[in-house]
Amino acid sequence: MTAFGYTLMTEQAGPRQLVRDAVAAEQAGFDFAVMSDHYFPWLDSQGHSPNAWPTLGSVAHATERIELMTYVTCPTMRYHPAVVAQQAATVGLLSDGRFTLGLGAGENLNEHVVGRGWPPANVRHEMFGEALRIIRELFDGGYVNFTGDHYRVDSAKIWDLPEPRPRIGVAVSGRQSCELAGRYADAMIATEPEPGLGAMFDAAGGAGKPRVGQTPVCWDPDHDAAVARAHDQFRWFAGGWKVNAELPGPTAFAAATQFVRPDDVASAIPCGPKLDPFVDSVRTFVDAGFTHVALVQVGGESQAAFLDWARDELLPALREL
Repeated sequence: MTAFGYTLMTEQAGPRQLVRDAVAAEQAGFDFAVMSDHYFPWLDSQGHSPNAWPTLGSVAHATERIELMTYVTCPTMRYHPAVVAQQAATVGLLSDGRFTLGLGAGENLNEHVVGRGWPPANVRHEMFGEALRIIRELFDGGYVNFTGDHYRVDSAKIWDLPEPRPRIGVAVSGRQSCELAGRYADAMIATEPEPGLGAMFDAAGGAGKPRVGQTPVCWDPDHDAAVARAHDQFRWFAGGWKVNAELPGPTAFAAATQFVRPDDVASAIPCGPKLDPFVDSVRTFVDAGFTHVALVQVGGESQAAFLDWARDELLPALREL
């Protein structure tokens, strides 16, 4: 049976609201919640970007049942992988084992802030592979020493480890990332309902492991208002991940998407009050073999109304899938 999740999008809400929304999502009946881990919003109009990790700690304390996950943390530049492993272990303990560490190779948008430049994709994948090895070794317990092409770890140890160890999810978009996921991950993460990604993940060692997808939606009782909000705050999505990984800030995303029309966004994101387009959007992931699907409701101010609607109408319809 497919599990359905709710996205705590740090780019569009402050930390206190994110905690309140997580509690409301649990009460509405969502199975899991994922949280983005950003330094910048994609567009200025989104207006937020609090630190994900203390917020996750608060969410873990405020909730009881709902599974938690980063979607996703980049463990290569802004955070050293040894620091990520310690953060994840702590959230795992605070959540009584409800936490999965979702990892990805990152975007220039968030990683450039430490002033190291933004390497090409093949180097980023090398860095990501080393980071995964370090994190997994630290989760195994004991002291870790590591010397690679990109990282050194000197006698590191995580003193407070949850049992069982935190699960690791890896974001994929092509063959290289699927091979890394199959080798190191407990779950595959993707934002596109592409069956081929699952096939490559299987071939690399991921057969039988969960697949976690995510789809944006924009519920509103007024269809036109929903389209306007989705265009204002989520048109960045139109560039695709190969483009989105390279742009350095919200101004660049605004310039890159200046010719994206409201109709273009509405054709890609379900907007308005009608149930069927939302169900159909999720169905594409279910049909592609995803075991978990998280929804992103566009617009921080709209979360409470969306969660009420999801409880009463959307989740019951999704359970029928």
